[in-house]
Amino acid sequence: MKLSALIGEPIDPDPQIAGLTADSRAVKDGFLFAALPGVKQDGAAFVPDALKNGAAAILAAPGLALRPAEAALVTDEEPRRRLAQCAARFYGRQPAILAAVTGTNGKTSTARFIADLWRALGANAGSLGTLGAEGAGPDMKRDFTAPLGHTTPDPVTLHQVLQQMAEAGVTHAAMEASSHGLAQYRADGAAIKIAAFTNITQDHLDYHADFGDYFAAKNRLFKELLPKDGVAVVNLDGAGGQRVADEARALGLKVLTTGQAGSDVKLVAIAPRGDGLDLTIEAAGGLFAVALPLIGAFQAENAALAAGVALASGYDASAVMAALSSLNGVPGRMERAGVLRGAGVYVDYAHTPAAIEAAIAAARPHAAGKVMIIVGAGGDRDQAKRPLMGAAAARADRVIITDDNPRHEDPALIRQAVLAGARQAFGAQAKGNLFEISPRDAAIEEGVQALQDGDVLLIAGKGHETGQTIGDQTTPFDDRAVARAAIAAAKTGRDAR
Repeated sequence: MKLSALIGEPIDPDPQIAGLTADSRAVKDGFLFAALPGVKQDGAAFVPDALKNGAAAILAAPGLALRPAEAALVTDEEPRRRLAQCAARFYGRQPAILAAVTGTNGKTSTARFIADLWRALGANAGSLGTLGAEGAGPDMKRDFTAPLGHTTPDPVTLHQVLQQMAEAGVTHAAMEASSHGLAQYRADGAAIKIAAFTNITQDHLDYHADFGDYFAAKNRLFKELLPKDGVAVVNLDGAGGQRVADEARALGLKVLTTGQAGSDVKLVAIAPRGDGLDLTIEAAGGLFAVALPLIGAFQAENAALAAGVALASGYDASAVMAALSSLNGVPGRMERAGVLRGAGVYVDYAHTPAAIEAAIAAARPHAAGKVMIIVGAGGDRDQAKRPLMGAAAARADRVIITDDNPRHEDPALIRQAVLAGARQAFGAQAKGNLFEISPRDAAIEEGVQALQDGDVLLIAGKGHETGQTIGDQTTPFDDRAVARAAIAAAKTGRDAR
């Protein structure tokens, strides 16, 4: 593709572009290298390396100077956004229907539920996000899977994967849109037709200046990426939902609302049962009984939001409601690891105060006995939320504070911050109900051993992750596998380790 076609305007010289990258080490002959400003390093410093590796063009912020013979130069006040737009042109194919889901909690579940519903309704559908990219359907020649590395990957990877999905036969795709990805323009150029909002609570304030900045990043999806003929689908039960809906309407967007406070997919009743939820949903003027095979009231919110997206994409309400009963659980999201002495052990990705609180509330109706939670906080991340996570965890009957991914911080100091919040929330009840156990596998084993009939154990924070990062090293660690080993050991009376 000629550079002029890639950037959408005439340019001289106008070389043929063979590829795009923001990594100078990945540059090959004929590539466009995007010299992006970064938190730790400025990509402009790597322009000589990119030229040495054969770059035919450089994209940078104004101020970069090149000799005319070195390469073509494209400057833009927002080079990240321009790179995304270029990537969308270079990889020109995308699934015909693309929905994007943003919010603090529930993005992964909602995106996967949307894809599951579309597949149940007969579409070749897929999703992109924290768990990677996947696609399947009744008419696809082959299933599609690809790792992504980030919830919302860099724009070159994103648009390359969108094209690969389209080429594999995916016609409907749901993608997660993280605040980092939206703030860094990674999803720009994606032909989004439906935008969905779950909720917004404190998270990522290690990156965003404040909560207002965090909200603004999320809201970019509706204000800047969703076209005027697109549809906004908003969970009104989620914090911030009403504001998002109001601002979307003010922009002239069509808005569908979901949840107990919603009007288009209204959760009229939620009744827990042993292995799921019985829902009564009002939609399109009718009442529908849905047996949802998932535990946790928040799963009902996610499922209702997914149903709203399916309605927005043109499917009949009766068919969508019937498809809800076939939803599968998402790996690491209230995923059952096993049962011991009549007590259920669940693994969940909850790593924010609101998500921890929601996970405990989700487990409570399914517990005839006590609810126990194992929780920790990640290192090199928002420190302010650590005591809040501890306070949220204290809504359980018993709490074990342990290590998550300490990264480059002292894990003992991280645990103390979480403990402080839990201790204050528990008050006099802390004794006998609040424990600190490290390392993480020992905490899981202790939690499993303590289970009694009717209890529920939640192992929070890492969900589907299969590694634990300490310093610069990531070693294999899967909460689900550790829990299953502990359950097996408890049944035979041996030490899990």
